[in-house]
Amino acid sequence: MPSRQITIIAYIILFIAPAFFTTNVIFGRQLLSVEPFTLAFIRWGLTSAILLLFCKGDWPEMMKVYKFNKSLSFFCGFLAFWICGGMVYFALYYTTATNGILIYTTPPILILAIESIWRGRIISFREITGIAIALIGAAIIIANGKLQNLLDLQFNIGDLIFVLAAISWAIYSVLLKSDRFSTLSTLPLLTMLSICGTITLLPFAAYEVFFIGDLPNKQSEWALIAGVVLLSSIGAFLSFQYGIKILGASIAGIFMYLLAPWGLLFAWIFLDETLEVYHMIATTFILSGIIVATLPIKIFHRKA
Repeated sequence: MPSRQITIIAYIILFIAPAFFTTNVIFGRQLLSVEPFTLAFIRWGLTSAILLLFCKGDWPEMMKVYKFNKSLSFFCGFLAFWICGGMVYFALYYTTATNGILIYTTPPILILAIESIWRGRIISFREITGIAIALIGAAIIIANGKLQNLLDLQFNIGDLIFVLAAISWAIYSVLLKSDRFSTLSTLPLLTMLSICGTITLLPFAAYEVFFIGDLPNKQSEWALIAGVVLLSSIGAFLSFQYGIKILGASIAGIFMYLLAPWGLLFAWIFLDETLEVYHMIATTFILSGIIVATLPIKIFHRKA
């Protein structure tokens, strides 16, 4: 059992972890001068290289798993690093970080729905209720708080891409539970899939560099990219994994409910984005739905 001091540190780190995750959208919004797939390729190329150093002892097993699961590995890489990487950065040309962050908080309830369809998992009434509540919140964001936009099917392309990214991340999360990946722990698995994702990004990044824009050439751009790699990627992953190791997945998962508050705060401070009334209403629906659907009530029960 971890000491009291280590436990306290773990709680503090988990409180900060969602802030690391939300910085990706904030940095992405500040890096509109860099082409989206070029940015995603640089981000995950550098991150993969660094992660490889952390799991050197797992290289043989990583190669073995990859050899027998190439298609699945590249499909996961496409979902998590092409769509949730390059496409997300592309979406930020058309929508705000605030909208993107709020839509991006929905994967926990989407995972429940996908597991029900894909694996026949039985969804409880509490989970169905939570899913419905959260989806109302997402609809409010997509409609920019106007019912007429829903009725007229007038949507922002950036918001729709974030919906696609949220669905892709949920599918990716379900696929991670595949028995084909069971011999790899979290770090080497992430490393292997991030390499596959980087490869899927390469041709699109090359096209951007040769036909649209150059590689980043400003010190400010590389400073922000360093933030994406160190904070949004490595910092987010390591902090969350540390929390899981010390406190368990159930408690660590609860802290991810802080994605929306952290994201809204950062969008207001660093991007000067306006927080509209419909954002607050949508946040209430989304967070309430996620909590209702996914909060592990049993953690509040003392063992006899």
